[in-house]
Amino acid sequence: MPEADLDADQGVLVLGPVLRRVEDDKATIWVETARPATVEVDAAPAGGAARTFSVHGHHYALVVVSGLPEAAVTQYTVKIDGVQVWPRPDDPAPPPVIRTRPPGAPVRLVFGSCREASPLSVTRYPPDALDAYSGRLIESIRSAAPTEWPDLLVLLGDQVYADETPEKIQRWLRNRRSSRRADAPSTQVVDFHEYTKLYLDSWTDPEIRWLLSTVPSVMIFDDHEIIDDWNTSQRWREQMEQLSWWPQRIQAGLASYWVYQHLGNLSPGALAECPIYAAVVSAGDATEILDEFGSRADRDRGSYRWSYTVDIDRTRLVMVDNRAARELEQGKRAMLLDSEWAWFAKQLPGDYDHLLIGSSLPWLLPPAIHHLEATTEKLAESPRPWVGRLGEKLRQAVDLEHWAAFGRSFDALSALLSQIGAGQGGVAPPPATISVLSGDVHHSYAAKARLGPEVATPVYQLTCSPVHNDMPKLIRPAMKFGWNPPAARMMRWAARMFGVRKPVVRWKKLAGPHFGNAVGLLVLQGRSAHVNFQGTRPDKTLGEVAALTLH
Repeated sequence: MPEADLDADQGVLVLGPVLRRVEDDKATIWVETARPATVEVDAAPAGGAARTFSVHGHHYALVVVSGLPEAAVTQYTVKIDGVQVWPRPDDPAPPPVIRTRPPGAPVRLVFGSCREASPLSVTRYPPDALDAYSGRLIESIRSAAPTEWPDLLVLLGDQVYADETPEKIQRWLRNRRSSRRADAPSTQVVDFHEYTKLYLDSWTDPEIRWLLSTVPSVMIFDDHEIIDDWNTSQRWREQMEQLSWWPQRIQAGLASYWVYQHLGNLSPGALAECPIYAAVVSAGDATEILDEFGSRADRDRGSYRWSYTVDIDRTRLVMVDNRAARELEQGKRAMLLDSEWAWFAKQLPGDYDHLLIGSSLPWLLPPAIHHLEATTEKLAESPRPWVGRLGEKLRQAVDLEHWAAFGRSFDALSALLSQIGAGQGGVAPPPATISVLSGDVHHSYAAKARLGPEVATPVYQLTCSPVHNDMPKLIRPAMKFGWNPPAARMMRWAARMFGVRKPVVRWKKLAGPHFGNAVGLLVLQGRSAHVNFQGTRPDKTLGEVAALTLH
């Protein structure tokens, strides 16, 4: 996309269509338009229409399409004020479609995290894995009926980077210096309008635009949607509150995330129950509503639930907010507030074959790194101020803020998964598999937990990251070393010296670590499960990195 397009009118349809949720005979499709309009989606015999709402001069609609035929692949078109705008007549990609699941078909998910920018903007990284996957799916459609049509694209955080912007965005920011805060970071986005350019840069990549128009997607944020180390601790929040531009950043970050990512996570039924959505669509111009919402959602953590549940056939996916709903009070640190943990625990009982926990941050890390994170938490909790400051500096300096750094939550999640895996707590028989899907750490791996003889269900950590980013070569040996048994024993000894208890769970690595760009492909059929990590090659195609049967 040419640099000038960041400020140019993209046409009546700025972004989209983005196919989000498909349930029974309904689907939701998100669009951004250049002006207020009525948006219609025609997927004959199904269809739907919605009026746009506005935020800071940008215009959006989420159209609920009703009446989709069963077990069908239905092409659709998008009209704005009665004029067809998608697909474009000269579009070389296959037409966008909505697929309703055939009975008994395998559940197929594609997952990954950390896509810093479009490869059209940033070329210093290895090829974009999501672009490569989209290209492969396009070719399979052109040649024959695709054999791996995914039911869901699961994006596990850092879909955009507010604090590490592409050079193209940075030049655009420099050109609008006169309209920015004087103290705003020169290479970072701060307000809502600037956030929209990140999505424009990333989602108008042709392969991604086609993939999002055809494969349903769900998303959850991690830190870079806001800023690195977001909500690491109460001390971190106090430091950020000293920055004059921070209130605008957190307000715009959460408001834009709600518009571009979270709104589409809501099922058609959940939309009707969302008070923010009701207020936004009734207001027309929702700028004040979403500005106030963004500030309140940060100020009153837990006042809005970003976590959600998706059921596909006999697979349950629970996507968990690892960032905005943290308990940060000294002595009470937890990955989730008590109210959010209670909600999470209530989602796990049920009748299903496979349980997936979508957590942007891995539950199980390389063991040596786990012990290091647990130790820094102990230091940060020290009653001696200088020790606490040292522990906090270590946590922030090297991103030691995963489940291992919130020991109470790590133990609670281990206990909860043990309970479900033992067929207790409202699940009988126990599910065939439990998998925690994660990203963040810029390498991919699979690990299996050892939770005790009473736990019949195999429990896995499946981490796939990055989709389009990189890990510095100097850090890679440390990640490999983290899986080394002697390194783990050494760090466990050090942790014990600081009074850190032994983890309640043991685990072993099954595959990885892989440091290239990759996507994870998960196939669930009956009570069987298979995961395949696909990494990019220099020729921008995908090749198998690891394949595992989960049993």
